Amino acid sequence: MRMKVGIDVGGTFTDFLVTAPDAEPRIFKVLSTPSDPSVGLINGLSEIAENSGLSLGALARSVDTIVHGTTVTTNAVLTHGGAKTGLLTTEGVRDALEMRRGIREEQYNNRYTNVPPLVPRYLRAPIAGRLNYRGDELKPLDLDHVRRAMQLFRAENIEAVAICFMNAFADATHERQAAELVRAELPDAYLTVSSDLLPSIRFYERVSTTVLNSYVGPKLSTYLDRLASRLCEIEFGGVLLIMQSNGGVMSPVVARSSPARTLLSGPAAAPEAGLGYVAAHGYGSCITVDMGGTSFDAALARSGESNVVTEGEINRYRIALPMLDIVTIGAGGGSVGWIDEGGLLRMGPQSAGADPGPACYGKGGTLPTCTDADLVLGYLDAEYFAGGKMALDCRAAEEVIATQIASPLSLSLEEAAAGMYRVINTNMAQGVREISIKRGFDPREFPQVAAGGAGPLHACMICQELEIPLFIVPRESSIFCAAGMLMSDLRHDFVSSFVSVFDDIDWVRLNALVADMTEEGARLLTQESIVEDRRRFAISLDCRYVKQYHEVTLPVEMNAVRDADTSAIATAFHTEHQRLYGYSLDDGDAAIELINVRLRASGLTEKPAYTEEPLAKSNAEIALKGSRSVYVPEERVSRAVSVFDGHKTRHGHRIAGPALIEQVNTTILIVASFDCVCDKYGSFVVYRKGHVNALPATLREILA
Repeated sequence: MRMKVGIDVGGTFTDFLVTAPDAEPRIFKVLSTPSDPSVGLINGLSEIAENSGLSLGALARSVDTIVHGTTVTTNAVLTHGGAKTGLLTTEGVRDALEMRRGIREEQYNNRYTNVPPLVPRYLRAPIAGRLNYRGDELKPLDLDHVRRAMQLFRAENIEAVAICFMNAFADATHERQAAELVRAELPDAYLTVSSDLLPSIRFYERVSTTVLNSYVGPKLSTYLDRLASRLCEIEFGGVLLIMQSNGGVMSPVVARSSPARTLLSGPAAAPEAGLGYVAAHGYGSCITVDMGGTSFDAALARSGESNVVTEGEINRYRIALPMLDIVTIGAGGGSVGWIDEGGLLRMGPQSAGADPGPACYGKGGTLPTCTDADLVLGYLDAEYFAGGKMALDCRAAEEVIATQIASPLSLSLEEAAAGMYRVINTNMAQGVREISIKRGFDPREFPQVAAGGAGPLHACMICQELEIPLFIVPRESSIFCAAGMLMSDLRHDFVSSFVSVFDDIDWVRLNALVADMTEEGARLLTQESIVEDRRRFAISLDCRYVKQYHEVTLPVEMNAVRDADTSAIATAFHTEHQRLYGYSLDDGDAAIELINVRLRASGLTEKPAYTEEPLAKSNAEIALKGSRSVYVPEERVSRAVSVFDGHKTRHGHRIAGPALIEQVNTTILIVASFDCVCDKYGSFVVYRKGHVNALPATLREILA
């Protein structure tokens, strides 16, 4: 039996989805091992082997493909635990890394300090030599300056070097000369050259991205070496793929050269998974929310494509590589409740993590968390957490909430827990607003896909606050990103600056540039054994009105570029500008300017197939486990509600709220204002009472 395994390493749990031909997908979760994530990964494979009745080696030999999302680079940036890095940059601008773009993040906060640069000033070496914006040499590169910098870096035991010179996007000669010397002088140092990683305009974004890549490079390389060694030990001989921030996957070889592309490795799989689940009901767009143990991720996908941004931030450090538009906040099951200076209840962003975890885990945790509140409110069964593998300590949860939240705020235990639940729901709803309303989209027009071990407990209240009429809880919701990894294609993104007013574009040179980028994409896909009929290439252009500050990234047809169809591209730009900002200048004389050309090379992969269930002849009563006292948010009281076994529900079963649906790895709370129906793939479609028309046609027929 040939298997594929999706693996998502989170802050608290490491998730696994195992698929095989003619077999139902299987879900596994183990506790993460932050000190060495590969240990948790092998622990999970061992559990899968035991469950399959195989030895670990026999399981490993049966696996064709492992797709792995890693938080190694993310954690290195969040904890400032990356490599000791040196920077070679143009004389006179070494402080750009600290000055950034001269824009204060919080304009009216005089106490808000700048984020400390990843490279301290004494390790930012100024190198004489200068190019103009066209790439013409104004001053030759001073290699003696580079040699002196190498002496400093060697004395300081530098682990990684970043090279970023002014205007190197126009001509990479100076950077290549410096890189050759660095490789000779410091052969063991990890090296990033900006013209290889990001040959595009805007110096600060380029230098910040280049530094980030070097900063996390040694960490990821070490981890991948360790992981490869462990997989070799258990006789895994299949293909290992790494999830990247743009929603695609790549080989470990590419990941080692561009580790910054993995900075959103884990959550980037969520939109791909969301699109897969809603497509079964005829939708091409969705909002995904994924609440795990440490964080909450929200993303939006439309027209069959995940929203991609060309620049963003991680821990306030700028990165200008394509990545999915994902908002991540500190709101997970382990998020800690606390009272601020003004006496207001807050939740997160601090997390109890996997160790010691929430107080109810019984591992020494002493802080009140979201999971503790969910347990006190009756949403979790203390004896059935993780399918009964882990008993929860309800008394410990009650004590920490009573002493640290209820007593200081003069609330009852139930009121305090309900307050914690309400605050974290509000935080998550705000996260959804960030990726919808602030991007020009109405969240009410998108079905929501709720995922993560904790997400389905909170999805109803997020939808209620945002007036979203419907959400779907996939059968694999607890390991949502691991499932998305098996649905993702190989992807490689390329960018090159090409600054020109539309009327003056040199189309011959532009098409030659696109041809070069396409050739490079094809070369990488060939390395990854993607045959020609499974390759796809897509172009987008960064455009703006002349004298504007920011660009709009505009997808265009390949033929429009080949045919030099300026009119069609201009019309598409005006339309997108109108959608994003509420106005366009198509009726005036405003000129449009092209800034960057982008190309995406994709290699289509085989996706897991899911079996459709026939319509059940029974009703949901066959899945009824009993009832227990649960806090009903709309009524603000606790009362007995029905509890159903999610593994016994079948296609067509209807469950009216309030109710709970329990599965081994997650629990779904259906509040009083929502109802639920099970679809043919074993997923749960939850909709607002009285809004049957919001359901897809296939489910409306069942309810008719």
